[in-house]
Amino acid sequence: MRHTLEELRSGKLIGIKELKIEEGLESFPEELFTLCDSLELLDLSGNKLESLPDLSRFKNLKIAFFSQNRFTKVPKAFKECKNLFMLGFKANFIEEFEEDILPLSISWLILTDNKLTSLPESIGKLTKMKKFPLAGNRLTSLPLSMKNLKNLELIRLSANSLTEIPKWLIELPKLAYLAFSGNPCSVSKESALKVIAYKDLEMDKLLGEGASGKIYRAHSSDFNTVVAVKLFKGAVTSDGYAKDEMNACISAGEHPNLIKVLARLEHKDLGLVLEFIDPSYINLGNPPNFDTCSRDTFEDDLSIKVEDALKVASAVACAAGHLHSRGLMHGDLYAHNILVDSTYNTYLGDFGAASFYETRDKSYERLEVLAFGNLIEDMLNLVDVKKGLEYQRLRSLQDRCQEKIVSLRPLFNEMLF
Repeated sequence: MRHTLEELRSGKLIGIKELKIEEGLESFPEELFTLCDSLELLDLSGNKLESLPDLSRFKNLKIAFFSQNRFTKVPKAFKECKNLFMLGFKANFIEEFEEDILPLSISWLILTDNKLTSLPESIGKLTKMKKFPLAGNRLTSLPLSMKNLKNLELIRLSANSLTEIPKWLIELPKLAYLAFSGNPCSVSKESALKVIAYKDLEMDKLLGEGASGKIYRAHSSDFNTVVAVKLFKGAVTSDGYAKDEMNACISAGEHPNLIKVLARLEHKDLGLVLEFIDPSYINLGNPPNFDTCSRDTFEDDLSIKVEDALKVASAVACAAGHLHSRGLMHGDLYAHNILVDSTYNTYLGDFGAASFYETRDKSYERLEVLAFGNLIEDMLNLVDVKKGLEYQRLRSLQDRCQEKIVSLRPLFNEMLF
């Protein structure tokens, strides 16, 4: 989808709906206004922009990305873009966010890795907001007006300066995916673990890469077996700091439905040695897309039996209950973070959004139970025969987990399968 400034100036792109230019731009190209009637997605990430003109003529603009530029304030350019629902300013230098400058149509606002110390009170007017990644800023508190964000489903608050997570935030009826590690209110616990040297590993092929790092196949002489090695990236991700993810992985402890952590790696980068999972295991789902926003997507031809959905649900609930008994919230309880094999043996993975909390406060667990209810709903939508006792049991559990009043949701260890 990448285009050039030369193509834009030649007129070849007239009528185009999606545009991406990354050429070190220092100013907004005037020629872009020739696309104002057609453009729906604009991506000017990776440039050197510091400001934007009024973009009210872009009446059909739905998605706009300006990540990795040089903005120091959220621009006022979008107020009249009534169809804009997704706006991204990840990895800029934003310190200032003025009142009432965004259209009320916004449902997905990305401000990860900036320098914000506060949010405007008017953020509470964005009542369509579903997804709000804010990790890697300098926030010390959240405006009370955010209690009006009744449609908020995911928020990332990791790597800020929050001394508390407001009770009203946890009580939002649709909030299911919360991350707040790397704040004074969520101190990451350090756990003792065997340390092995990188030189003692025989590194093999790359198995996969995520936001927080890369996973390799390797052979360990210490364990005399094939292992998986995760090398963490140093930067702030959309979920928070790598060191917090590493500590969460270690603190999770052993459980049959969690990938076992074998050792900490002695290396210039943070790293873990993990149990190697057979390649026959695949992700149950795929991450959300622009249309689904905060809900997973699935292969078109995927169909599962109700007994398999029940098996996965039971395993995930057992693993999640284990985590919460240790004061650890997963934060990303999605099908795309669940590995299954052909008989639906299950592992819950990816602790990038995990957060520590005081176990006496059960509201965090009940918040995550909503994510579990969403997972059940997603699986039941894939079930081939939508009837029978097991189907009804799962549907009933889904309803209980998706109860709007957080305090009425069951805890994981109260669920019967």
